[in-house]
Amino acid sequence: MDSLFYNFTLIQILGTCFGVTQVLLARQNYIHNYLFGIVSILLSIWIHYHSQLYADIVLSLYYLVMSIYGWLYWQFGKKNNPPPIQYANRLDYIKSFGIVLFCFGAMSFWLINYTDSDVPIWDATTSAFAWAGMWLMAKRKMENWIFLNISNIITIPLLIYKELYIYAALTSFLFVVGVSGYLKWRKLIQDENQSTGHQPATT
Repeated sequence: MDSLFYNFTLIQILGTCFGVTQVLLARQNYIHNYLFGIVSILLSIWIHYHSQLYADIVLSLYYLVMSIYGWLYWQFGKKNNPPPIQYANRLDYIKSFGIVLFCFGAMSFWLINYTDSDVPIWDATTSAFAWAGMWLMAKRKMENWIFLNISNIITIPLLIYKELYIYAALTSFLFVVGVSGYLKWRKLIQDENQSTGHQPATT
């Protein structure tokens, strides 16, 4: 039991280190943030499985797919042109909230009817906003920080309830970085607009 607890704690620490590195690199708009994120995701799957946070396992698998997609999209974009940071347009918002609603409904149904989760609605809500946030980040949209931070706010008390205190501390840190990341990306857009003489799109 002591060995399992030690391994459980060690994996949380390792996952936290990789997760912190990933989000700091994402804040700086560095493409290789995704490589550190992939390692963090794989470690978190093990933790969430043993904590009965099944929606988070599915979320982690989605993160894995979107991390690979995001890395390729940031690297090559469309027609081998790397995409710039942009604000979400109306269609992006529609898609984002569609992801939230679909994910929440699907996850809630699955958790309530097919798992032994004791926090199905809570777990589904955190996952829903994180799904949308990760999609927006892969598309290099500013609003990814907003959706991810909504998920972070909901996730912190859930992790404390599950006694995953290291991950709760990590998520609190990610919330702070999320705010900082939004401000950093906004400055990058402003600098880009000033250098090109363009105004940011508002549609």
